[in-house]
Amino acid sequence: MKKLRCLIADDEPLMRERMTDLMAEHDDDFEIVSIATNGEEALTMFHAKPVDVCFLDIKMPVKSGLDVAAEISDRAKIVFCTAYDQFAITAFERGAVDYLLKPIEQERLTLTLNRLLGDVDTPPEDVGAVLHLIGNQTPSTQPPLKWIKALVGQDVKMFPVDDVIFFQSDTKYTRVVTEKEDVLIRTSLRDLLDGLNRDVFWQVHRNAIVNVNRIATIKRDGIERHSLLLRGHGERIAVSRHFAHLFKQM
Repeated sequence: MKKLRCLIADDEPLMRERMTDLMAEHDDDFEIVSIATNGEEALTMFHAKPVDVCFLDIKMPVKSGLDVAAEISDRAKIVFCTAYDQFAITAFERGAVDYLLKPIEQERLTLTLNRLLGDVDTPPEDVGAVLHLIGNQTPSTQPPLKWIKALVGQDVKMFPVDDVIFFQSDTKYTRVVTEKEDVLIRTSLRDLLDGLNRDVFWQVHRNAIVNVNRIATIKRDGIERHSLLLRGHGERIAVSRHFAHLFKQM
C-alpha cells in the first residue's frame, strides 16, 4: 500500500517540530509533504500538492483550521490538533473527523493513524455539521493579551503581561508573579492560555505557565523529570512528564 501523504498546519514552531518527530515513527505508512504556519499557507500548499490527510491546528492566524477544513474536507481526511478540550470533543469522536489534544502524545497519535489506515478506502465525509458545532464554541481570534488586571483590596492593579514571570493555579484563583507583584486573579489557567502568546508563554505543568524569556536554568531531576529556575524569582517550577518534550532539545 502506498504511503498516505500528509500536511501539518500549526502556527507554533514547537508543535510543528513535535508533530514531525512523532510522525517519523510511522514513516512506513505516512509521508509529510507540506508543513504550514497558518491556515492560508495550508490552503496554498494543499492546492499545490494535494494530500490524503491534513493535521490542522484549530486556532491559527489569517485562516483558522476550521476555515481550512471547510474548504477541503471533501478532498482529504481532517485531523484537528487542539488545546481546547472544553468544546465538542464528542463531536470529533463521531468519526467525521478526529482530534489530537495538545500536548500530543505518541500513543494517542498512533490510535489516530491506525484509524486513518483502516479507513483509507473510504471517501472523506462531509464535516460541515461538526464544523458548525465546534465553530460556534471556538473562541474568536484575538490579539494576544497585553495587560493583566488584578483586584488588590479596593484597588485594581494593571501591569504588562510581558512582565509576568509565571502563572500558577491556586485552587479557585490563578497566581500571577512578576518581579514586583504576586497577586491572585479569577481567570483560570485554561482561559489565560487562550489569550497568551504561545511563543512566549509555555504551559509546563497542569498548574503552571511560564514566560520562556525568564527561564534561567533547566534542572534535570531524572530521566523524565525537569524543573525550571526563573530569572527574577527564586521559586522552582516543576515540569510534568506531559510537557517534558518541550525541553528535550535544549
